[in-house]
Amino acid sequence: MTGPSIRFAIPRNRWNNAEASGKSPEELLLYRSNLLGSDLTVTNFGGGNTSAKLMGTDPLSGEEAMVLWVKGSGGDLGSMALDGFATLYQERLLGLEQHYSGPEDDDKMVGLLPHCTFSLNARAASIDTPLHSLLPFAHVDHVHPDAIIALAASSGGEAATKEIWEGRIGWLPWRRPGYTLGVELRDYVEANPGLEGVMLAGHGIICWADRAKACYDQTIAFIADAAEYLNARLAGKASFGGATTTSSRDRSAVACNLMPRLRGLMTGTRRKVGHFSDDAETLEFVNSADFERLAGLGTSCPDHFLRTKIAPLTLDPARLEDDAYLGEQLAAYRAHYEAYYRRCKRPDSPAMRDANPVVVLVPGVGRMTFASDKTTARLAGEFYANAINVMRGAEAIGDYIALDEQEAFDIEYWLLEEAKLQRMPAPKPMVGRIALVTGGAGGIGAATAARLLREGGCVMLADRDADAVEDVRVGFAGQFGKDVIRAVTCDVTDEAQVAAAFDACALEFGGLDILVANAGIASSAPIEETTLELWNRNHDVLSQGYFLTAKHAWPLLKRMKDQGGASVVFIGSKNAVAAATNASAYASAKASANHLARCLALEGAPDGIRVNIVNPDAVIKGSRIWDGDWRKERAASNSVDPGEEIEEHYRNRSMLKLDVLPDDIAEAAYWLASDMSAKSTGNMINVDAGNAQAFTR
Repeated sequence: MTGPSIRFAIPRNRWNNAEASGKSPEELLLYRSNLLGSDLTVTNFGGGNTSAKLMGTDPLSGEEAMVLWVKGSGGDLGSMALDGFATLYQERLLGLEQHYSGPEDDDKMVGLLPHCTFSLNARAASIDTPLHSLLPFAHVDHVHPDAIIALAASSGGEAATKEIWEGRIGWLPWRRPGYTLGVELRDYVEANPGLEGVMLAGHGIICWADRAKACYDQTIAFIADAAEYLNARLAGKASFGGATTTSSRDRSAVACNLMPRLRGLMTGTRRKVGHFSDDAETLEFVNSADFERLAGLGTSCPDHFLRTKIAPLTLDPARLEDDAYLGEQLAAYRAHYEAYYRRCKRPDSPAMRDANPVVVLVPGVGRMTFASDKTTARLAGEFYANAINVMRGAEAIGDYIALDEQEAFDIEYWLLEEAKLQRMPAPKPMVGRIALVTGGAGGIGAATAARLLREGGCVMLADRDADAVEDVRVGFAGQFGKDVIRAVTCDVTDEAQVAAAFDACALEFGGLDILVANAGIASSAPIEETTLELWNRNHDVLSQGYFLTAKHAWPLLKRMKDQGGASVVFIGSKNAVAAATNASAYASAKASANHLARCLALEGAPDGIRVNIVNPDAVIKGSRIWDGDWRKERAASNSVDPGEEIEEHYRNRSMLKLDVLPDDIAEAAYWLASDMSAKSTGNMINVDAGNAQAFTR
C-alpha cells in the first residue's frame, strides 16, 4: 500500500518582458503581485503581500514624497487591481517608531497606520505593513508557499535554510505578525549585511531587490530552491510513515451520505455549506500511519490556521453509518474547543465563536470542510491541503512543529481581527442555504434560482436539457460566482436520475434546505383527442415527477430539523384549482401535484419541513413551455392569434390587467423558501394577476 511521496511543485518564472514593457512603476508592482498571487505554488488565496517604495506628488504641498505601496488588508494578490494597495507616506511610517516601546504596543501601532495614509486612500493597511516599511529596500515580497512553510515549520528548518542558501537567507524565530516582528526583522538585517531574504519561522519568507523584476525573479528562485531540496529528501520514501489504509472506491458515495448527516448535527446560529475533496495529497495523509498524530498537532502557518481552526475532526471510517457516533464526535470536538477557549482566553478576549469543526478528515475517504458559505468552505479545504503539504515537507527534514496553542488563540481571537469581523456587513438571508430547483433551465426555474442566489444561497439546477441548463449555470457563475451554482442533467420521470441529482447536491454542497419542484410540460387537447400517451406524459412529469423529487429530497430535508427546518415549494398552476377547457390532462396532473403538496405538509411538519405551493397563470414571457405547441394550442382554444394577441388575451382576462412574469413567480417562491414564511405550510399563493375562478377560499 505504500508508494513514493507526492513531490512539491516547482514554480515557473512567468515574467514576460513584452507584457511588462511600458508599465509605470505602480503597474509593474501590480503585474508582479498578480503573477505571484495567481500561482498556487507561490502563495495561497488572500495570502502574501508585496510592496514598492515609489515617488509620488504630495497633493497638499505639490512636493515629491516617498510613498509605500503595499498590498492592503483583505486583498488577494492574484486578482487585485491598483486600488488593492494601501499607500502611505514612508517618512511618517518610519516616524511611528517614536510611539513604540515594546511588544505590548503592537495593537496600538496598527491603530497609528491610518495617520500615515497618502492621498486619502481608503484601502486599509495590513498588519504586515511594518515588515515592508522598516526594511530599506525598494521592492519587498513576503509569501507563504508550501515548500517554504515546510522549512519554517520544521525542527530541521533552520539547518536546512543554512544548507540550501549558504548564508544568503537568514532565520528569525516565531513572532506573531505586527510591529515588533518588523523591528526585529529590520535589526536582524542590519546586523547581517548581504542577506537576500529571511525565513520567518512559521510564517514564510521575505525577500527584496532594487527592481520589480529582480524581486520577482528572486522570490520564484527561492521557492524553487526549497521545493527541489525537499523533493530530494522525499525521493524514494513514503510520507507520513507509509500507508495503513486503502482508499475506498466509493469515496463520493460515502461523502454524499455523510456530509448531510454531519451538517444536520452541527449546532449554531447559521447553517453550514460543505465542500468535499479526495485529492491525492489528502488521501496520502488520511491513509497514513502518522495521520492521527499529525492531525492532532494542528496547523502551523497563521494563514492556514485562521481558515481551518487549530485542528480537524477525524472520524473512524468503520463507524460512519452510526449517527450516535457522529453526534458524540461532534459534541466532543465542541467541548474540546470550548476547553481550549477557556484555557487561553484573555480578560478582554471576544466571546467564543462557533465551536464546530471546519475540517473533517476520514481515512480512505478524504476531506470535508464546512463553513457558512461555499467559497469559505472550499478555501478552508485548500488551506488544509497546504497544511498537509507543509507537514510532509517538515517531517522529511525533522519534526513538524505546529503553532503554539496560546499563540494560535491570540491570533484567532485577536482584538484587531474581531474588529474587522464586526465591521463586515450582515450576511444575506440565504447564506448557508442550499436549494435544488427542477426545470432550472426554464423561465420560472432560472428566475427562482437567481432570486435565491441573489440573497446568498447555493443552487443546484436540475433540467433534462443538458445544454440549456449548462448555459444557465455558466451565466449564473459569471453573475454570482462559480462556487454557489451547479447543474445536473435530470429528467424528473426517471427515478435514477432524480436520485443522482440529490446525491450530486449533497456531494457538492453538503445537503439540502430548499426544494423548488418546477419541472413541467403543458398540453391542450379536447378529451376526445387526448391520447393515453398524452395523459400519461402529463402525469409522469407533473404528478409523478413532483412525487419523485419530493421523495428523494425528503431524507436530506429531514436532516435540517434541528437547524430550523426546511422548505419545499411546488410550482403549481391556476389550472390546479380552476377547471380549464381542453386541458384535462394538464389540469388534473397539476391538481394531483397540489394535493400531494398538502399531504406532504402534514407529513413534513413533525420534521420541520414546510410545503407550500405557488400557482402561476399565463407566464408567457421567458417561458420555454409557451415557446412550443402549448402557445398554439391555447391560442386555438381561446380563438386568438398565437402571437401578441394571446399575451393581450391573458393580460386582459386577469382582474388586474397585468402580465405575469417569471420574476413574479420567483418572488413568491423565494418568500415561501425563506424564513419570512417560517410559520406557513400547506398554503397556496396565486400569482395570476387575479382570477376569481382560482380563489382558494
